[in-house]
Amino acid sequence: MAIKPSHHETTRVLCVDDHRLLIEGLKIRIAAEPDMEVVGTLSDGDGVLGAVARLEPDVVLLDVEMPGPDPFELASEIMRLHRGTQVLFLTAHVRDHYLTAAFKAGVSGYFSKSDDIAEVIEGIRRAARGEFTLGSSVSERARPRRLRSRERFTAASMGSKIESLTDREQEILRLIGRGLSRAEIAQSLSRSPKTIDGHRERIMDKLDIHTSPELVRFAIREGLAEV
Repeated sequence: MAIKPSHHETTRVLCVDDHRLLIEGLKIRIAAEPDMEVVGTLSDGDGVLGAVARLEPDVVLLDVEMPGPDPFELASEIMRLHRGTQVLFLTAHVRDHYLTAAFKAGVSGYFSKSDDIAEVIEGIRRAARGEFTLGSSVSERARPRRLRSRERFTAASMGSKIESLTDREQEILRLIGRGLSRAEIAQSLSRSPKTIDGHRERIMDKLDIHTSPELVRFAIREGLAEV
């Protein structure tokens, strides 16, 4: 289904992030663009739906990790209720399972806070025109690397390895990432250490990881080790 492009003379942007310094920087940078304006800012997700209804932004810049409701469910709800509003994720967290969840939510793009601000500005323009866009850091992370459309940005094309793990395997990977030993994991899950060893071998095979330190680093990098 085609995305309805912006109907405003200028692209109206709502910025949602709990880092005030970032918000203030975005306001200044966007204000310098003749075809854009920041119509509102929020520090959490709780008031976003009300703000979107009141302010009618063309694009919502949304962080992934901040107080409030699940950001992916929120993004989906914004676009379900407001057909003329697009959502871009702008976050410090570029992880496979976050990218997959963002695509499933139907967002117009995903940017890292390490991307150049000029990229983010152009991404806002593209989203307002109904186009799909990724920041260069995200494109580098995703596979294949030259993604040009929303349809190609799938869990399969992106190679999200976490998606290949069962719920039990993901649970064990989380515990491994938190530093638990095989005996501690076995006790926690009421399983034998031998059973845990079998799960661990399958996890490493699916992730194409060959050492325990690599496995721990992967869990931490993907946010699975967070308490």
